[in-house]
Amino acid sequence: MTPSRRHRPESGPCTGACGGQPARARRATLDDVSALVRLRGLMLDEMGVETGGPDAPWRAASAQWFTERLRHPGLFAAFLVDDPALGVVSSAVGTCHMHAPGPANLSGLQGHVSNVSTDPRRRRLGHARVCLDALLRWFREEAGVTVVNLNATKDGAALYESYGFAAPGHPALQLKAAGTPG
Repeated sequence: MTPSRRHRPESGPCTGACGGQPARARRATLDDVSALVRLRGLMLDEMGVETGGPDAPWRAASAQWFTERLRHPGLFAAFLVDDPALGVVSSAVGTCHMHAPGPANLSGLQGHVSNVSTDPRRRRLGHARVCLDALLRWFREEAGVTVVNLNATKDGAALYESYGFAAPGHPALQLKAAGTPG
């Protein structure tokens, strides 16, 4: 796979009230790391995860992770929606991972969607959909990914199902090392 260096703004229709303007998704840059961490915290809060305060160690680790990934635009992308009053209000993040090739995926390259999050003050305006549209287009057109996975919350499942996401034939299982919280 050849990493893509194209960074063009993506746009899509807003499915709700957008102040008269369609929501536009743009590709995140290093300047957006703090917004990505903030939106991740909002998402984790909504999932019932105890995130702690602004100095919680996970926030610095997350900022470092986003910073490193943003330096590899062929394998990582985050798309954001900006609000004139609130700044960045929505995100969708995608990573690419190499797996062994198989009959349905000769390259072995798979995508993973995460951190689809919208500020509670701007939900139900189509922002997450616009970010997800841009991310799925990036997977398809730039990264060359043909298999995309995600973990959905109960609230987000309908959005993903509307794109054709479905439970895989084999259930995902997880093992946490002894002493790992939650």
